[in-house]
Amino acid sequence: MASSVTDPREIVDSGRMTWRQIVVVALCVLLNGLDGFDVLSISFAAPGIAADWGVDRAALGLILSMELIGMSVGSILLGMAADRLGRIPVVIASLLVMAAGMTAAALSGGIVQLAVIRLITGLGIGGMLACCNAIVAEASNARYRSAAVAIMAAGYPLGAIVGGGIASSLLVEGTWRDIFWLGAGMTIAFLPVVLLVLPESIDLSMRRFGPGGALGRVNKSLRRLGHRVVEMVPPVEAVGRADREGLFKGDMRRVTILLTVAYFFHMTAFYFILKWIPKIVVDMGFEPSAAGGVLVWANVGGMTGSLLFSLLATRMPLRKLMVAILVLSFLMIAAFGLTTGGLDPLKRAAAIAGFFSNAAVVGLYALIAAAYPARLRAGGTGIVIGLGRGGAALGPVVAGFLFASGFSLPLVAAAIGLGSIVAAFAILGLPLERPVDRASAGDEARRAG
Repeated sequence: MASSVTDPREIVDSGRMTWRQIVVVALCVLLNGLDGFDVLSISFAAPGIAADWGVDRAALGLILSMELIGMSVGSILLGMAADRLGRIPVVIASLLVMAAGMTAAALSGGIVQLAVIRLITGLGIGGMLACCNAIVAEASNARYRSAAVAIMAAGYPLGAIVGGGIASSLLVEGTWRDIFWLGAGMTIAFLPVVLLVLPESIDLSMRRFGPGGALGRVNKSLRRLGHRVVEMVPPVEAVGRADREGLFKGDMRRVTILLTVAYFFHMTAFYFILKWIPKIVVDMGFEPSAAGGVLVWANVGGMTGSLLFSLLATRMPLRKLMVAILVLSFLMIAAFGLTTGGLDPLKRAAAIAGFFSNAAVVGLYALIAAAYPARLRAGGTGIVIGLGRGGAALGPVVAGFLFASGFSLPLVAAAIGLGSIVAAFAILGLPLERPVDRASAGDEARRAG
């Protein structure tokens, strides 16, 4: 018999991880992988675009950053919308925008048109990322929450690896436009799966609809997570403007600002590697398909780093682990800039740089998920990622202008890589005990130290 007084959020927080919860996490891994491919599709296509349209490095840097600017806006606006309207409607809207954008990119006829298309596509990518982080945190129990978020983040390089491998094959026989057709098809395929599998936020349903109106919605989510239903939903504070303002009140102001600074500056380094590798390798005299292969190896390293981080996050203090990885990220990005000797050394250097830089991104997602209560989680994620994506957009642009000004690859890599060092100092400034969800407070606080 279902309990009439049990808080349904406690059922998820304190219960075991069911197979349905694992399926939800796995689907979000794939959705994040779709994000990863859609973002990096322009990187795989960049050499062909530059050759077809005669684009120089400075202009190409701007094009490479356009969807990152859109992601900033999408993360903020759609993340806040997801905290009021629900995760699932925003995920569906994001997928539709992404599919339309990839289709339009494949049909684009000029550099300005493509830039606008990538900007709009970024809106959907940003909304998807903010929602996936929140969905995984809320679909996981307290014990495995940080690990689940870290595994979800591994989907980003996974999408780049699988999609990038296919893209490299397409470039052998086809053109850069085929890469965008691939992305459009994969995006559309996810729409029915999302509608059938993903649960709506239990906490949000309780706050939006109250004890009377939320019961059916809450029980639908509990069933999708493989847990028993409840007979009654306890009253909770309704969603309101105070929730959004809470991101910048009290201790949360410090948390939000420092996480945003950390994300912003590390993204400058992370996206320098992801966005510029194909063009750098082509300029060294290699074929575009070979350049795509080097980027795939960067993402192989990134996925490995993500998975190892998810394991270490259950055994080590999260803050100390993050600082060490950020320092190593800087060193390995600088080392990539010094690499010579052919494709194999480039692949190894890219894989090692990807390992540490992506592990740091995963750690930031875990920190974000732990730092915000459920009522603020998608909005907090959206603010941090949205504002932080300014760094993602800035990195490729600054690198492009540095290259155009005559700076060498080693100097550019070292300068841009310093963003990881700034992020490490921001992480050191986080409060020792961050506000977290009720059931996970003890577990997360032990790892925060």
